[in-house]
Amino acid sequence: MIRKLLARDTAEAHRVATPLELLFDLSFVVAVAQAAASLHHAVSENHAGAGVMAFCMAFFALWLPWLNFTWFASAFDNDDTLYRVITMVQIAGVLVVAAGVPAVFEHQDYRIVVGGYVVIRLAMVAHWLRASRDNPEHKTCTRRYAAGITFMQVLWVLWVLVAPPALQIPLWVLFMLGELLVPAWAERSGATTWHPHHIAERHGLFTLIVLGESILAATLAFQKGFDSGVNLISLAAASLVIVFSVWWIYFEAPATLHNLRKAFLWGYAHLFILGSIAALGAGLAASVDYDLHISHAPGTTVAAFTTVPLAVFFLCAWYVQDCPGQDGLRKYLLPVGAVAVLAATFGPAPIHVTAGIALVLVVATRLTTGEPQRVDV
Repeated sequence: MIRKLLARDTAEAHRVATPLELLFDLSFVVAVAQAAASLHHAVSENHAGAGVMAFCMAFFALWLPWLNFTWFASAFDNDDTLYRVITMVQIAGVLVVAAGVPAVFEHQDYRIVVGGYVVIRLAMVAHWLRASRDNPEHKTCTRRYAAGITFMQVLWVLWVLVAPPALQIPLWVLFMLGELLVPAWAERSGATTWHPHHIAERHGLFTLIVLGESILAATLAFQKGFDSGVNLISLAAASLVIVFSVWWIYFEAPATLHNLRKAFLWGYAHLFILGSIAALGAGLAASVDYDLHISHAPGTTVAAFTTVPLAVFFLCAWYVQDCPGQDGLRKYLLPVGAVAVLAATFGPAPIHVTAGIALVLVVATRLTTGEPQRVDV
């Protein structure tokens, strides 16, 4: 059955993730796993610089479509047949992106990733055009979304086909900023009716998906330790402590979103939160390779792929949770923790020391906060 794609109530009770949204997220499990695994191998092979650049490009191609669909679904999801079919086309595009990630890391070949990305985004244009037709009061906003996304896809196709190699990275940065400006430009004409609780829940669910990559790294440490006879139990335990700490700190003060400008900053900050968590999983897996003496990278480089992403996570979590409204000691815990884990990069047993710092932060955060509070942003 085809129904009108009408704007939903921002105060709708019991608004939760739908089965289709969860299926959409499931497709990203595969894609994020590809990106994290490729970064892990790049680090272990001592190709860290190229690996970081490829990871940033691949992860952005996954995160932005997820973000745009999530906010659109929060405002307009009607779960009719056409909505489901268009969303499934997007899922197919996600899997194409996932299939193209290894080529990005191995050959700097972006054609498959860009092809899948364009499929996802043009399907998103179809969603916005439906919303424009059925919601005259949101026509300007929805048409801006459709026009802006379409324009950016033309640029991405030109980028992958004709951009000189020397200009690929500068143009990628420029076009990435253009993609980020499209929602800000569109919403200036009248905000869509996204649901604050639903948006916060969806970001939390995606964070759990990305954390799964770090859980996999800890599992890898246990498995390879048992298979090889090398004692990696302490590394696996330290990895789990880090993962548990990231989970605890992220969900310590879930956000309620009311102000559009700050909600944009909150949503965009999740590029760094989610990207750092995915990179953390790759770093922990690379640490397993290092302890098994199969890594070609120096110890400091391997350690940095755990400590630097964790420091980025601490700073971004501080920004979206503590910085806007906390006073006293709580306001400084995570920045101090970020500095401490960066320093641990250059010391002995950096992963174990980092786990200890993360555990101290969790305890200190709980002692200074008490029961979890909701922070308006």
